[in-house]
Amino acid sequence: MNALILDAESKTATVSSVNIPTPGPEEVLVKVHAIALNPVDSLYTYNPLGKTGRIVGSDFAGTVHEADPASRFQHGQRVAGFLQGACSRNDRPGAFAEYVACPVDLLWLVPDDMTLEQAATISLCALTAAQAVSLRLGLAPPPFDIPLSAPIQSSTATNTSQPLYVLIYGASTSVGLYAAQLIRHAAASNNIKKPIILLGTASPARFPLLQAPPYAYDHLFDYHEATWPSEIRLFTRSKGIDLALDCISEGSSVARVSSTLAPGGKLTVTRSIAGGAWDSSGFREGVEPSYGAVWEGLGEGVEYEGFVLPASEGSRAFTGAFYRWLEEGGKLEANPIRLMPGGLGKVVEDGFALLGSGTMGDRVRGREEEWMRPISGEKMVYRVGG
Repeated sequence: MNALILDAESKTATVSSVNIPTPGPEEVLVKVHAIALNPVDSLYTYNPLGKTGRIVGSDFAGTVHEADPASRFQHGQRVAGFLQGACSRNDRPGAFAEYVACPVDLLWLVPDDMTLEQAATISLCALTAAQAVSLRLGLAPPPFDIPLSAPIQSSTATNTSQPLYVLIYGASTSVGLYAAQLIRHAAASNNIKKPIILLGTASPARFPLLQAPPYAYDHLFDYHEATWPSEIRLFTRSKGIDLALDCISEGSSVARVSSTLAPGGKLTVTRSIAGGAWDSSGFREGVEPSYGAVWEGLGEGVEYEGFVLPASEGSRAFTGAFYRWLEEGGKLEANPIRLMPGGLGKVVEDGFALLGSGTMGDRVRGREEEWMRPISGEKMVYRVGG
């Protein structure tokens, strides 16, 4: 089969012919039809942690090609899932290939009203959003069978006469789009006994998308304007934000989001300060942003440069519960997609160029092709195979 293979010495990846994987116990062999790109895929291709020869990429969707007769999956069923790819020092398989072997609990059945291209955008980013919203901010979205490890601690959480102000910085990012939907699920459930006011920052060009269902933001602020933190404090009548998710977590963004928090408010970020992406100076006193990598959802130890993410059975169980919820009627609308031409052979040249190697500022600009316009509010998807 063809697969996108890491060339660590040259800090790139190329399409090569490799053996089709053999599924192990509790695994399913999937014929891949679509892959979706995440910034982490390009980051660890341009800044490799592992050795040459590993398959890169995380998100995929396709059809079951081979499954144990005792498995709940059957040949031909449409499924989506995620793998870690070359995103740690651990030698794990990636998703950017014509076939993948994936554990059964990291797969979910794609509903009939969703295309495989749409489904490919969900597994990693929606899980990231669910971990942040539920496990770290304590807003239980759908009824997962996993106990919350971080119940709401805001000073107004138990006062039902006041609304709960929730802020998503980077509302048009892929994680932000799924987080907003999960928060709306939480607001419609019986778990939250008070109204939720959902606020977001984004470019004004994305306001119409974000104001419409399924996101339905109550108010949006232009992140280009230096005054947005003070505008948020004014909007909340100086009360401040109870729960905040920074989907960018770069430069001064975390400190600026922290400045909007109410006393006792909580903030979670999508990138670790250990990577140097954001600056800790200027923090509101007493604020300690929480962080957790999506790879926690694998439930296995993950090794980076000088850092180890420990194994966690509970995190793996949360992943399985979330994917079962997707199968059993938990409704998430897929990110808007940008279908990219060229298949696996163009992922690095085009897709990774648009994503850059770690910051918003190093993304390619100036390409004339229509599909190479700057990426915002969309997920890049490539078709794989015939």
